[in-house]
Formats: sequence, structure tokens, C-alpha cells
Amino acid sequence: MSGSGKRERTAIEQVARYFGATREQGAATSPYACLTLDAKRIAVEVTVMEPAAAGRGDDAVPRLRLDKVALRLISRLQAALSPRVADGQVVMFSVTAPIRLPSKTAAELEADISQCLRRGATTVEISDTIRGNQVRVRFAKGGARPASKVVGFVHNPGTDPRILFDLTVGLLRHIGAAVDKRPPEPFHGDRWLVIADEQGGERIGTYRQVYSQLGVSADFNKMLVVFADGQVETLTG
Repeated sequence: MSGSGKRERTAIEQVARYFGATREQGAATSPYACLTLDAKRIAVEVTVMEPAAAGRGDDAVPRLRLDKVALRLISRLQAALSPRVADGQVVMFSVTAPIRLPSKTAAELEADISQCLRRGATTVEISDTIRGNQVRVRFAKGGARPASKVVGFVHNPGTDPRILFDLTVGLLRHIGAAVDKRPPEPFHGDRWLVIADEQGGERIGTYRQVYSQLGVSADFNKMLVVFADGQVETLTG
């Protein structure tokens, strides 16, 4: 756990109450927290999601489209572009719905992103309109190594896709940093990662959509999101 900040301590207390676990005495000054649950020790790393990734008001809960047209467009672009993205880099794109010409939209978007990749774009963000749909693309450096280097979203008009992009980058960075922090030997218990979010639990659907696309392989037995309203949700494990 990164120090003894109030938000980190509150998140640990929320997790302990939720699972009926107890916190070990003397762990407050450690870089991680130790909980005991059913006579098993658990090392818990807590990280706080930055406000930039949290959004404000209605923007905090993007309205995503998960119909067949949207999912096929995302899958097509992931398959076509992932082999072209360098290690340590992630490409994020968003398209507004409804998509009336999905094949042509996907082809044009693929061409635009491919051109940027050939130019060596690493921290570029572009906005455009393709076939009547608003499109935004961001190139960024990752943290944890995702299974897919391309992450896509189809959303309703009025949703700010930058919230989705910020959350994607935030998850990659926080998971990657937490993986490198290990409890000192001879600890042999489970490891949990807790992400503290300053917004309410209505954001959990967005977290799950983002995480499912990343496919990050991390050495944690459980990953949780703890929201400011006290809600505790499981991402994996």
C-alpha cells in the first residue's frame, strides 16, 4: 500500500468489513496491508485511481453500446491492428453509435490508425468524423502488458470517450506498478489488488468492460474496486 493515506486506509477498512476479515497489527507502516480471512493471510496492495480517470457527474458513467454491430467492429479492428502495435504501447479508439455503415467505418478507421502507427505515433490523440460517426483515437504507453494492445468502445452520443481512455491507461499503470511490489519473504499467502475510486459504484460496469478488453495477466488472486460510497466489487478472482 502506497503509504498511509486516508483513502488507502479507508479502502482497506471497507474490504475488511466486506469480507469479514481482520487487519494484522503492525501493518500500517508497511508498503502493503495484511488481512486475515479464515485463518489465511492476505497481502493487499491499494492504489487510488486519479480524478482524471474518474470523470465528473454524468460523464463518470459512459453509455456503452454492446450490440452485435458494435462488438464486431471492435473485434475486427483489434485483430487487424494488434500485430502492428509495438510492445509497451496501447491504442484506444471510440466510435459513436449507431453505426450505419460498419464495414466502411471499420476500414477507414483501420487505415487512419495504421497510418499513425507507421509514423511512430506514441502519445497522439486524434478526433475525426467517419461515415457520420464521431471517432476519437489515443495512442499511449501502457504499464501492465495487456493481451490486446487495441482497446475499442462504441458509445452513445453525449458520452465523453476520454473518460474511457483515462480509465484504460490508469488500470494498466496501476496494475503494472502493483505487480512489481511483492510482500517480503517468507510470505506465502494470497495477494489482492484493491483499486480505490472516488466515484460511486455505478461505474463498475465501465471497469468490467475496460478490464475484459485488456486481458491483463497479473499475479493477484483477487482484484477489487472500492468506491467512495462504500461499494466493493470484484474485477477478477
